[in-house]
Amino acid sequence: MENKLLDEFNNKITSQWPSKQINEEYGSLNHRELFELAYHTSNTISSRSIYHQLSQDVNKAGSMAILYYSKQKRFTSLEALDDVVKITMYSSEESNLDKLINEIQPTLKSRKDKYSTRDNDTKTQLLKNILVERKLDEAINLSMLQEIARKVYFAIGDARESAAVVPMFMQAEGASLVQLALNKWMAFAQRLPPESPYPKTHLAGLLKNLLEIKKWVLNLITVNLDK
Repeated sequence: MENKLLDEFNNKITSQWPSKQINEEYGSLNHRELFELAYHTSNTISSRSIYHQLSQDVNKAGSMAILYYSKQKRFTSLEALDDVVKITMYSSEESNLDKLINEIQPTLKSRKDKYSTRDNDTKTQLLKNILVERKLDEAINLSMLQEIARKVYFAIGDARESAAVVPMFMQAEGASLVQLALNKWMAFAQRLPPESPYPKTHLAGLLKNLLEIKKWVLNLITVNLDK
């Protein structure tokens, strides 16, 4: 399905809207670690991930994501470059760009410092939880694009399976309800014709539930990352 927001970003936003940029050095973190922390720090319950790709090598550049915030008419791009993670925010209202400097940058620096002091198991679990966060965002975006049922099914399944192997996730209060909800929507999508668009009649219910789950996951990561 056509991703009109992504087309608008590439063809209009980057060249016509005001923007601000920050560059965060990796320090003791590898490329994937800082990129994932930057993704989580830039993400919100209502933001929509309209594009993402990951470098196959955790120690190399190439990861990228684009987030869209509908309420503020704002976009954020994240790029893992050779020496820094570059975060660029675009908005039709220039005052909205202050969030990048006043909130995202100091929060990311603080989280980078705290993350670097954690033991390897905790680091791994935090990254796996952010993977669940990204998989949920993918499922939400595919649903909003009314992609075919097969793609929505696998995106929800990836989120569920990614979460199932993370003790930090599975031992948290409410995890069983989250997994039950994901199973429910997987079962529904599995009963649909696999190459047909996800039906509009069930879109609102799916998105409402996925956003509730996303809120729970974002809070889980933030609590464990910031303590």
